[in-house]
Amino acid sequence: MIKNVKTAIMGIKIGMTQIFDEAGKAVPVTVVEAGPCTVIQKKNVEADGYNAIQVGFYNLKEKLANKPLKGHFKKANIKPLRYIREFRLENVDEYEIGQEIKVDGFSAGDLVDVIGTSKGKGFAGGVKRHNFARGSMGHGSKYHRRPGSLGAKGPARVFKGRKLPGRLGGERVTVQGLRVVKVYPDRNLLLLRGSIPGPKKGLVIIKNSSKA
Repeated sequence: MIKNVKTAIMGIKIGMTQIFDEAGKAVPVTVVEAGPCTVIQKKNVEADGYNAIQVGFYNLKEKLANKPLKGHFKKANIKPLRYIREFRLENVDEYEIGQEIKVDGFSAGDLVDVIGTSKGKGFAGGVKRHNFARGSMGHGSKYHRRPGSLGAKGPARVFKGRKLPGRLGGERVTVQGLRVVKVYPDRNLLLLRGSIPGPKKGLVIIKNSSKA
């Protein structure tokens, strides 16, 4: 569930490029194919304990939807959609089931937060995972990229939270305060300044910045 939402939309990361502003300076941007998203269900305090809208995005072949999903979409009279998320907001009454949310809700200059899943990099050592400094690379040092002492001689155990080698990436990441550079409503495209989490074709959620 995405909280503190005034304007939000789901999209697919296309990739990065650059454009030139009015002063002729190159601006790095990420291109996102955002929406249209369809309102599937409305939730309110009386029935569900909170206000939210359930939103679907990206067409799904009907044969790939299971029976509960087919029934859920049939009730809303909507074709099956691949991604379903909830946006928690107060102005639920402004939306209707079947209504489409498009990129025209954003405009150039807006500040947004982007939520995505970072690239999974598998098992990584402490140098790559936590930016540890390496030891001497001389043959006699026998200490190059190892974690080093764990500082737990007395308790004879490793304390929780210790930075060690392990799985890197594949986590939910939020990048805050990115600026919308351009909006192309006819092509459902948003151009955001800077980079956003995840690989190409990865799902991202773009919402109004919580700190703006």
